Amino acid sequence: MVDHLNVSYLYKKGGVFYFSKRIPCDVKSYYKNDRIVICLRTKSSVSAIRASKSLYQRLDDYWTSIRLTNMQIPAEHMLVNKPPVNSNSNAPLLSEALTTYLKLKGEGKNKLFIRTTNRSFKYVIKLLGDLPIDVYSSKDASKFRDYLLDKGLLISSVKRIFSSIRSIINLSISEEGISCINAFSKTYMPDNDNIEIRKPIPTKEIKHIQSLCREYDDDLRWLIALLSDTGMRLGEGVGLMKSHINLNSEIPHIRLIPHPWRRLKTRSSERLIPFESL
Repeated sequence: MVDHLNVSYLYKKGGVFYFSKRIPCDVKSYYKNDRIVICLRTKSSVSAIRASKSLYQRLDDYWTSIRLTNMQIPAEHMLVNKPPVNSNSNAPLLSEALTTYLKLKGEGKNKLFIRTTNRSFKYVIKLLGDLPIDVYSSKDASKFRDYLLDKGLLISSVKRIFSSIRSIINLSISEEGISCINAFSKTYMPDNDNIEIRKPIPTKEIKHIQSLCREYDDDLRWLIALLSDTGMRLGEGVGLMKSHINLNSEIPHIRLIPHPWRRLKTRSSERLIPFESL
């Protein structure tokens, strides 16, 4: 028996909640079916509603990225110094490589991954244009590096952007069987020895913050106290469930595992976190 709820994209079957969303027509070609159905593996309505909203937001971000890459540049005929495109190239455009990358690598990743990948892509096409991936040269890559540095970005940020672009192009080279060199693969980067190292928060200040958390005694303050005691990331703490806090074992601990509504940053992030003071 299927119980339909008043909450959008959510229904209950056999006591378990499911997320269901019809795929928009303009991105349907990217899917095998016309509807997405995901078991949320929970019987809690509160958890299901939270998971449903998170899944919908992530899907909407992904679909927006597809629409942006397929969108024609407004007033393209008015652009000056438009980079020439090699008409003999059979390689995909960088925008097409991005679509492939997000389709294959974006599944299961959070919206931050999609947003930063799109941002790196936009930096390239703003300066160099949307070209076939085998048309970019090492000179273009050097020009792109200097452009980012002139914008005031730290070298660490420039390296992350280059890493993202390299990954997008490398995947297309592999998937399409293209014989070409990734122009962004061996660009020289200045060292970053002069970057100031962030110092840790003094223990005295942490204890003061924890005492204030106990004084205010509300959800947000207890979350801050939890993070300060365990070293968990914010997303890990927000996605935690009561059932994953074990205070009755020989060593009290938190069992940190991924959920359909909030995945962990890396595979190694799944772990047991002991409470040292209990």
